[in-house]
Amino acid sequence: MKVIVCGAGQVGFNIAKQLAAEHNDVTVIDHNAELIRKISDTLDVRGMVGHASHPTVLEQAGSADADMLIAVTQNDEVNMVACQVAHALFNLPLKVARIRAQDYLRTQWLDLFSREHLPIDVIISPEIEVGRAVLRRLALPGAFESVPFAEDRVKLIGTRLEENCPVVNTPLRQLTELFPELGIVIVAVVRDGKLFVPTGDDQMRVGDQAYFIVAQENAQRCLEIFGHEERAARRMIILGAGNVGIYVARELARQQSSVRLKIIDHRKERAEAAADQLPRAVVLHGDALDIDILREANVEESETVVAVTDDDEVNILASVLAKQGGCQRAITLVNSPGYAPVMHSLGIDVFIDPRATTVSKILQHVRRGRIRGLYSLYNGRAEVLEAEALETATVIGKPLREAGIPRGVMIGAIVRDDEVIIPRGGTIIRTRDRVVILALADMVKKVEQMFRVSLEYF
Repeated sequence: MKVIVCGAGQVGFNIAKQLAAEHNDVTVIDHNAELIRKISDTLDVRGMVGHASHPTVLEQAGSADADMLIAVTQNDEVNMVACQVAHALFNLPLKVARIRAQDYLRTQWLDLFSREHLPIDVIISPEIEVGRAVLRRLALPGAFESVPFAEDRVKLIGTRLEENCPVVNTPLRQLTELFPELGIVIVAVVRDGKLFVPTGDDQMRVGDQAYFIVAQENAQRCLEIFGHEERAARRMIILGAGNVGIYVARELARQQSSVRLKIIDHRKERAEAAADQLPRAVVLHGDALDIDILREANVEESETVVAVTDDDEVNILASVLAKQGGCQRAITLVNSPGYAPVMHSLGIDVFIDPRATTVSKILQHVRRGRIRGLYSLYNGRAEVLEAEALETATVIGKPLREAGIPRGVMIGAIVRDDEVIIPRGGTIIRTRDRVVILALADMVKKVEQMFRVSLEYF
């Protein structure tokens, strides 16, 4: 597959890294020569210095025979024009653009991105994706990861095992015997910085991060079994009144009328705008790192602080201060991957990585086969995919124990019509089933082959 990536920032770098590792032909364009030098020295990709929306640059990058263009520069307008040029001049089949400004994405302007106007096939809005990720964590306070599949009938949940977890040191196969009604499948465990797919004989330990797949209605009960009995917060503080903060606050006000919300922003104009848009919230103008401002927001009585400013250091330090001030839980937006290893030791309960949501959405459109959903785990070391089983899939019509499922692949759930089926050895996948699968990175191609579609490319 030949892919052109416009933008060599963190998102562009990670997309190029993933695609190059899978032996795709990748060209990366950026006007910053230093970024291109870094990406060319680090990855097996072709780097080009130039403006991503210029026709000559796109031509030199090979747009005439490329399969996909991914525009993730820091400039929305460059991303949109790059897609327009790629369509109009080179008839490039699949065009993906990151668009941050919410004004472009208002419902009354949806026709803007039609093939007759701005022909963008996939639009990614990092702010909205991050906002949705925050809301999912708020809905399941014991989870550090929560991703819906199959129209939210199934969830992938990530949770940390603490000292109070009643199922540590229990062979995983016994979980089914102990809680047969829950239908839970442990698909991955992270221990000492390494992710692995467990067997039925494996036991979980204190400090492990466990990823499990479960029917949506059983998600809260499963978290309780893992020792997490936290309840959804009713008193919250949001740090940052930018696009993410406003989106989260607006959705909370719409979904939960009982939530008591405080918002803090150091920019007076943003604080005033937030007060106008959110009449039921208390908006404070001040520095999130000022303990007096946090006290004015009643941090000691707050159940959750959500730190979503555009500064990683402010988000981290303000979350630590809020926890020290008495707040029970912290959800923190962190863009830099370098901070990830220290989050838990600082007392931060959940950190949101916008790169994971963006890369996952793009990879969904790279995968071959009928892939309906995808989420990249643990810096791309594994993927959870939702695949539709068509007639040509190699796994249909036979018991799973005979279907040749390779090591490093775990089927977590099968959705048939409105029924969620927890797979066992004798389970048979049928045509049109939706199958939620975890695959280690080097097994993703195997999954694509299992669900391949003849004469069709996605």
